[in-house]
Amino acid sequence: MADQDGCCCSCGSDCCAPAKEKKKIIIDFLFLDLSICTRCQGTENALDEAISDVEVVLNAAGYEVVVNKIHVDTKELAIQHKFESSPTIRVNGKDIDVEVKESLCDCCGDLCGDNVDCRVWTYQGQEYTIPPKALIVNAILAEVYGGGAPVQEKEYILPKNLEAFYEAMDKKK
Repeated sequence: MADQDGCCCSCGSDCCAPAKEKKKIIIDFLFLDLSICTRCQGTENALDEAISDVEVVLNAAGYEVVVNKIHVDTKELAIQHKFESSPTIRVNGKDIDVEVKESLCDCCGDLCGDNVDCRVWTYQGQEYTIPPKALIVNAILAEVYGGGAPVQEKEYILPKNLEAFYEAMDKKK
């Protein structure tokens, strides 16, 4: 029962104040394929685990984690999302890996019937075809507690590798 000041107790603090709206951490997971691509599947698993590990702490600190899983299955979607390489993870619009590196991905090559290069993640001087969970956790925490510098907009040009992928997929239809 609230007292005359609208407080539900007599502690004199703001414990009864309406909850403030949580700040949002927007995580975009962009990928070419989750049906056969082991890189995309592994990245999704690592992302899910990383979010599970940090979400409780972030919620307690007043943050809400929003995850958008985006199947970039057309050239138009790639252009709309300024898709550089598959898979990609962005936290508040920033790619978690500063440098985009790629290597031949047999799975996506099998999918479209052509050679396709997919993402290679760099973490602590090592390269991985699936991002280590620690890379994702650190990127999320850096965005939350590092102040979050604004995203630097640059002119987007669909990478030739993705252009070839989408052309090959269109031919298969």
